[in-house]
Amino acid sequence: MGTEDKITHVMKRDGTVVEFDREKVMTAIYKAAASVGGHDRALSEKLSDEVIEALNGCFQPPNILTVEEVQDMAEKVLIENGHAKTAKAYIVYRENRRRERERKMAKRGRERPLPYRMMYESLLWALDHGCETIEKLNERTRDGDLPALIKDADRCYSESVSDVAEAMAAAEGVKLIIVAGPSSSGKTTTTAKLARRLRDLGVETVLLNLDHYFFNLELHPRDEYGDYDFETPEALDIPLINEHLADLIDGKTVSMPQYDFKTGKRSKETSEISIESHQVVLIDTLHGLYGPLTKSIDNKLKSSVYIETVPILRDSEGKFVRWTDIRLLRRMVRDHSQRAYDPLKTIGHWHYVRRSELKHIIPFIRTADFTLNGALPYELPFHKKRSFGHFPGFIKTLKGDPKRRDACIRAERIHDLLSGVDAYDDESIIPNDSLLREFIGGSIYKLH
Repeated sequence: MGTEDKITHVMKRDGTVVEFDREKVMTAIYKAAASVGGHDRALSEKLSDEVIEALNGCFQPPNILTVEEVQDMAEKVLIENGHAKTAKAYIVYRENRRRERERKMAKRGRERPLPYRMMYESLLWALDHGCETIEKLNERTRDGDLPALIKDADRCYSESVSDVAEAMAAAEGVKLIIVAGPSSSGKTTTTAKLARRLRDLGVETVLLNLDHYFFNLELHPRDEYGDYDFETPEALDIPLINEHLADLIDGKTVSMPQYDFKTGKRSKETSEISIESHQVVLIDTLHGLYGPLTKSIDNKLKSSVYIETVPILRDSEGKFVRWTDIRLLRRMVRDHSQRAYDPLKTIGHWHYVRRSELKHIIPFIRTADFTLNGALPYELPFHKKRSFGHFPGFIKTLKGDPKRRDACIRAERIHDLLSGVDAYDDESIIPNDSLLREFIGGSIYKLH
């Protein structure tokens, strides 16, 4: 019935991945036509074939289509084929469904996957340490009290990592430990600290670096800057990851690929990895909570921790600083100082990051066994020093490009945020094991 599908799976709105069912496309078109008096099943099948053929034509593996993209294409095909009434019925149906979902979400707001306990504990900590507003943070900076705040904040973070390690070490039968979280939340430092503390507790870990499991660059889509989208889980060779995880836990040796980021390809060389019966596999990845990534491993053998950047900090207008803005600042600083990457491109690329987080990371927060807060109440003064001067130029450039409206809004918002922050120039007061060192450089942790 129609063209052969390249599309095997689709992403639902809640982030779950299901098998693609072309019959559902036809059924949706048929129901829309029937609602306006049309009952030609053969025509509905023909139109659905055109929809799927068009999707196959623009589909770029290893990406995965979303339900919304499939529905958008159905609307386009209906309109282009002169079925305006059916297209209208289809659009009205989608809109009614959207409103119904929003109504249910508003009713079940308490079920949204937000780390409320972490937020509450972070607020109490900030209140106790006089850093819950930018104004108070500035006061501590001007009073020369920033070193003390750094010491207290780093101690709190390290103790929370230690608590997670102790709980993991006490669990029986765990063979895979997962550190997950969105971009620039602090996974590398957290993974290193966790591994050290686990070792102290008698649990030896072996890191499997999933960066080597990326597909070759030609399989990745490009954005307006010519950059490749590494943010989706499908950018990784998920079947091979599952195969290797299962083999490692079964006591077998695997040949881990070696990915060369300069060429964008896997090299011919591989690295032999195995674990002893007393050892545990450790992975650090954006998409650690994404089910298909580790589906070959029984849940009883897995333990996971999710790290998010949850700053409890209000600006001069009483608005809370956005978590994603802190992480964007971190990534801009890290990519510029450590990878010679234009920070303007980092802002322009951030829509990929956010899109992937909303689909593949945030919906699965509650599946984590533990959560950690990677926010640092003292970092904004250092970001002000490194980044603030770039933003006027960023905003001017972005305003001239209507395609970069989202990036411009982010740049303006962060510029306004940093405008009210007092800069601090002396980075020597930041310890070399601080999570912030992961982004500004000078960290003692070099996992990848």
